[in-house]
Amino acid sequence: MSSPRRTTIYDVAREAGVAASTVSRALNDPRRVSPATREHILAVAERLGYRPDPLATALQSGHKAAIAMLVPDMADPHFFGTIRGAEKRAGEAGLTFVLANTEESADNERNQIERLSRSVDGFVLAAGRMGEETTRELARDHDLVLVDRQVDGLPSAVVDNGAGSRRIIEHLASLGHRSVVHLSGPHRSWPAAQRWRALRAAAEAHGLAVRRLGPFPPKVEGGGVAADAGLGVGATALVAHNDLLAIGVLRRLAERGVPVPEQVSVVGYDDIFGADLCVPALTTVAGLQEEAGRAAVELLTRSGSRSRSQPAPQRVVLASHLVIRRSTGPAAP
Repeated sequence: MSSPRRTTIYDVAREAGVAASTVSRALNDPRRVSPATREHILAVAERLGYRPDPLATALQSGHKAAIAMLVPDMADPHFFGTIRGAEKRAGEAGLTFVLANTEESADNERNQIERLSRSVDGFVLAAGRMGEETTRELARDHDLVLVDRQVDGLPSAVVDNGAGSRRIIEHLASLGHRSVVHLSGPHRSWPAAQRWRALRAAAEAHGLAVRRLGPFPPKVEGGGVAADAGLGVGATALVAHNDLLAIGVLRRLAERGVPVPEQVSVVGYDDIFGADLCVPALTTVAGLQEEAGRAAVELLTRSGSRSRSQPAPQRVVLASHLVIRRSTGPAAP
C-alpha cells in the first residue's frame, strides 16, 4: 500500500485561490502580503495539513539548509555534549548537520572549510587550531561561529573555565596544598591558555606555588609521561589539561604505587563520561558543553541572516563549576 501524497504548496495555492508565489511569501516573508491574505492562506494550509519542507524552502531561497561542525578529535568525549547540543539545535531549525574531524590540524581546518563551503551554509568550529588572523580571514568569506575559543569580532560560545580554574585553586588551598603543577595541553589550544592564566592568577592570590609542565598529548596515553614529570618536581597536586590526561595520570600513579589522594591529588577538566567511574573518582571542572553547542548553532543561524556591516556579533559565556570527588584530599605532611 502506497503512503499518502504529501500536501504541496501548489495544493494550498489552488485551494486558497492564489498563486503559489503568494503562498510562499505568506509563509516566508509575511511583510509582502496583506494580513488578511496571510491569515486566509495559513487557515487553508492548516486545514490541508500542509507542512513546509525545510530543504525545499532553503533551495528556493538559495541556501543549502546544511551546516558543518568541525572538531579537532571526534573521539574525545569532551566534544560529545557539544556535538549533541549542536545537532539537536540544527535539527530544530530544519538543517542538515555535517560533522568533520580535523585531527588537531590547523591546515585540516582550513581545507575542510574550503571543501565543504560548496555544500553547507556555515560552520561551527570547535576548539579551532588556526591562528587568529587566518580565522578572521575565513570568517570574511564564510559564516563562522566558534566554540571553546574566542576571537575578537567573531561570534562564539564558550564555557567559563576561568571560574572553574579559580575553584580548583581555592579547593586545593583549603586542603593545605602549597605546590601545584599544571600538566598543560596543546600549545595552540585556546582553553589551555585560558586555564593556565586563571590557575596562575588564583594561585598567586592564595599564596600557592604553581608551575606549568608540558605540553602533553590530551589523551589517556599522555598521562604516563605527565605523571612522571609532575612527581619529578615534588608537587602535591596535579591539575591536568583535561579528564583524559588526568585518567592517564591516575593509571600511571597506580602503576608506581603512589596513593591518590594520600600522597598526590589529581584534578581534571570537562567532567567527561567515566570521570566518576575511574579509581579514585576524579575531581574535575564541569561546564555546560551541550548548551555551548546549541548556542553556537543559534548564533550561526542569526549571523547567516545579518549583513556583514552590522555590529560585532554576540558572545555566549556559560558557567562552569568544580565537581569534588575522591581524587583530591589533604596535602601530605
